Amino acid sequence: MVRIAALAFGWTAVSAGPAVANEPLVLEAKIPIGNVSGRIDHMAIDLGRKRLFVAELGNNSVGIVDLKDRRVMRRIAGLREPQGVGYDPATDTLYVANAGDGSVRLFEGKNYSPVGRIDLGDDADNIRIEPATHRVFVGYGSGALAEIDAAQRRKTADIALKAHPESFQLDSGSERIFVNVPDYQAIAVVDRSMRKQIGSWSTLGNGANFPMTIDENTGQVLVVFRSSAKLAAFDMQKGTLQSSVATCGDSDDLFVDRKRRRVYVSCGEGHLDVFETRPGAYESIAHLATIAGARTSLFVPELDSLALAVRATRQERSLGRCPRTGESDPKETCGASTPLRWAIS
Repeated sequence: MVRIAALAFGWTAVSAGPAVANEPLVLEAKIPIGNVSGRIDHMAIDLGRKRLFVAELGNNSVGIVDLKDRRVMRRIAGLREPQGVGYDPATDTLYVANAGDGSVRLFEGKNYSPVGRIDLGDDADNIRIEPATHRVFVGYGSGALAEIDAAQRRKTADIALKAHPESFQLDSGSERIFVNVPDYQAIAVVDRSMRKQIGSWSTLGNGANFPMTIDENTGQVLVVFRSSAKLAAFDMQKGTLQSSVATCGDSDDLFVDRKRRRVYVSCGEGHLDVFETRPGAYESIAHLATIAGARTSLFVPELDSLALAVRATRQERSLGRCPRTGESDPKETCGASTPLRWAIS
């Protein structure tokens, strides 16, 4: 069984009893994150401290959730449309990429005091960290990946792309980076040691390729297209389309559960899709209702946990009932968004 956390975080792995034996995900809990306005973007985790970082783009803040106590312990304010977050355990540093001013801001992991700022210029977005080489990669602007030296906390290179990068993934078995470039209708292949693009895969007429992950079990790059909504698998070596299957609409995050050979897709239309790996294909095994707009998630295999950012319902807010307890509590604010915890069987 796997654990998933939903904000309205989370799904969690628990032992499946008779009532949930056929369900791959079972809701475990909700964690209110307070009165947060606007859209939630990406998330990251500090595994050592069991803290979840939530980019509250519309609120110009990052929420810090204590997963042990299931509460928001702190909020970093004064940001400019934070989109990407990443935590580097080697240097105990939280990275926050801001769309509003193109900056990457650095915070000390113990007390979240600011320890640096790197100005990229425009639309700083997704963050990926490579602990083994102490490198941080950030997508930004009209087409680039910035390389940052985590030890020196400075930008060391730019890798040019044809258009703005959305989700990108580091291949652990080589120096390649696979990058979704939806405005160019392509998946770019970058060599991070050469610091340049070395290839491009056509999306074959499919549009809006935002989420991406790598399935190391099958040797495929997985991409979800929003137009039309489908999960597509590309051969990691050749870039050829191997299979595709319909999925939920307006997806923003996609993860592989290697242990269970499953794939999780979170979608803004209000569903969470679960697929199982089959020979030559991915088969849908669940289409779970969430809440409209809940398209941001984070799967943490080390915790058997998936976090899903979900708005509190209008009924919960009007009744003054927080998702955590379901009981009326005038001292507690039910926020515009909450974390949920779910269980995967």
